[in-house]
Amino acid sequence: MAKAAGRTKAAAKTSVWLQDKAPRGGGRKVDQPSGLDRDRITRATVRLLDAEGLDKFSMRRLAGELNVTAMSVYWYVDTKDDLLELALDAVCGEMRLPDTETAPQEWRDQLRALADEYRATLIRHPWVSPLVGRFLNIGPNWLAFALAIQKAVGNTGLPAYTQNGAISAVFQFVYGFGTIEGHYLARCAEAGMSPEAYYREAIGTVREELAEHGVLESADELMAARGDDTVEEMWARDFTIALDLMIAGIESLLARNPPDGE
Repeated sequence: MAKAAGRTKAAAKTSVWLQDKAPRGGGRKVDQPSGLDRDRITRATVRLLDAEGLDKFSMRRLAGELNVTAMSVYWYVDTKDDLLELALDAVCGEMRLPDTETAPQEWRDQLRALADEYRATLIRHPWVSPLVGRFLNIGPNWLAFALAIQKAVGNTGLPAYTQNGAISAVFQFVYGFGTIEGHYLARCAEAGMSPEAYYREAIGTVREELAEHGVLESADELMAARGDDTVEEMWARDFTIALDLMIAGIESLLARNPPDGE
């Protein structure tokens, strides 16, 4: 049991970023594929995950996409998890990080920019959300993102002991919101329907099946308030309002715990 526990503990610490993943054996061998490198493999991994989702992804499927043998991929990574970790960091690099250094007083805009970018990544790549909690997320792009978040929250002037809570409030909210929105859009795509058509059909089905349930009466006023907004506009408005509430919460903490000198 002790040995098994030790192996589990070691596996939990494993990360492609903590290991030397250069092609094994130094220089290129006769059977090592020409024109293949880790960046190309990572790009192909992202394409497949975007097109087919996490459940269908495999090393064999990736090799077919690259037109190489599955063993060729193992010159550059040891496991499928290595590939997923590389892909996760690659799409994090798509985020445009705000300048958190030159204007600390603009922390509200910095937090909004970071939240918007994270939400967009979760929507654009629905496979990201189930992987975020699986890995250590210590690739260069995730570390840059994490540092930008820490600096933006630090710019608020909140006491240090409250800053982790503020980060959790804002970015766990964004994670949940972006995950749900991304999965909704993925369901629309799988059904071959636009978000508008899917929404109308879903609402119609719910009304038919739950006609006598009080939840519909309660929701009618909320739905009427949305007017003629598109589904995209509804998502955007709800996100903006929720994020404003998060920032208002930080401002409330600041009022109770003003920064030194104020």
